[in-house]
Amino acid sequence: MTTSNYATERETTEGKVFTVTGGDWDQVVSGTDPINDERIVVNMGPQHPSTHGVLRLILELEGETVREARSVIGYLHTGIEKNLEYRNWVQGSTFVTRMDYLSPLFNETAYSLAVEKLLGITDDITERATTIRVLMMELNRISSHLVWLATTGMELGAINMMLYGFREREYILDIFETITGLRMNHAYVRPGGVAQDVPEDAIRKIRDFLKLLPKKLKEYENLLSGQPIWIERTKNVAVLDVTACLALGVTGPVLRSAGLAWDLRKTMPYCGYETYEFDVPTHPDGDVWGRYEVRLAEIRESLKLVEQAVDRLAKPGPVMVADKKIAWPAQLAIGVDGMGNSLEHVAKIMGQSMESLIHHFKLVTEGFRVPPGQVYVGIESPRGELGVHAVSDGGTRPYRVHYREPSFVNLQALPAMAEGGLIADVIAGGASLDPVMGGCDR
Repeated sequence: MTTSNYATERETTEGKVFTVTGGDWDQVVSGTDPINDERIVVNMGPQHPSTHGVLRLILELEGETVREARSVIGYLHTGIEKNLEYRNWVQGSTFVTRMDYLSPLFNETAYSLAVEKLLGITDDITERATTIRVLMMELNRISSHLVWLATTGMELGAINMMLYGFREREYILDIFETITGLRMNHAYVRPGGVAQDVPEDAIRKIRDFLKLLPKKLKEYENLLSGQPIWIERTKNVAVLDVTACLALGVTGPVLRSAGLAWDLRKTMPYCGYETYEFDVPTHPDGDVWGRYEVRLAEIRESLKLVEQAVDRLAKPGPVMVADKKIAWPAQLAIGVDGMGNSLEHVAKIMGQSMESLIHHFKLVTEGFRVPPGQVYVGIESPRGELGVHAVSDGGTRPYRVHYREPSFVNLQALPAMAEGGLIADVIAGGASLDPVMGGCDR
């Protein structure tokens, strides 16, 4: 005779009735339930609205607890790195800007710095061009962090934060459009400098934005920082201490939220960052709350940098290297058809000499030659260390360009943050890494 592992049962006129006796629930279940240790596998994505892009997470669950987490990438693969081998060095800027689509200007700047290092013209880049690069990158850092704040707020229940974050980001995209002609994917930072100077109306818009955003940041903090649900969903959730960050190669706000003030703008300066006054915010706890605090503080530091850069632009100067063998032969003008070569400049080239016209034609179609060699350049993007390994064989096209993409590297930390926690905290932890799959897959 076999005995049931479950409660006794009997048939009644109302149907089957079970009799459950007393006892500690954990003991009763673990001792008698044959499916107590059974686990289920859940696919979160690749279309899940809370995965910051086309990311697939395979979660092995025991009840609400995540026992194993695996990240699956590649759903947004574009082959950009391979495509660069079939375009000249200047055209590469148009491709790399589309990698991490939330911080395109960082992709362009890192690429341009690498090409300039191969050319040996790093010290020839004009002061104004370098200042404009800093200005654009810091505005881009603010816009990227605003998107993080907006989307993470929505995922954790603060729907209003989604609206406010994107509303303020629109101011920055409007500034970018005024300067570059485009809201995203600008191809504005190019080897040798930048495509065109910053117009006066853009300076006015930036100064207005510098007055507006500090007030808005206080509103965000009033909305979130004292909110019991926000605190409960972020404090002591998805903890990753500094040892784990270093072991996994995690950089950026996630590393700084664990207490280590590692910021390439300070530790390995580029673009003259050593001449600017700013701090590197850190937080001791290494949780989602710490990453929230660090990113808010970074927005404030970026506002300081933007103000200093704008003040420096009062002094006029060229925005491209003087060497006509490298400088992109364009005088860009925003006209009725958008952004393109100014007709006056085209007429000047056509009227100068046949040699000038041939040079212009060859530089645009074939591009300049880069001496053989390889370099690595790293910069501090909104998500961490964005590195470019560029290799030249002496031709007009890259032999190889490989990006050290922070989204790709930081995503390794997700299992370490998620396993042993609740499935609901996978969303908070994954969002706090701020991965952008366009950069991760590229």
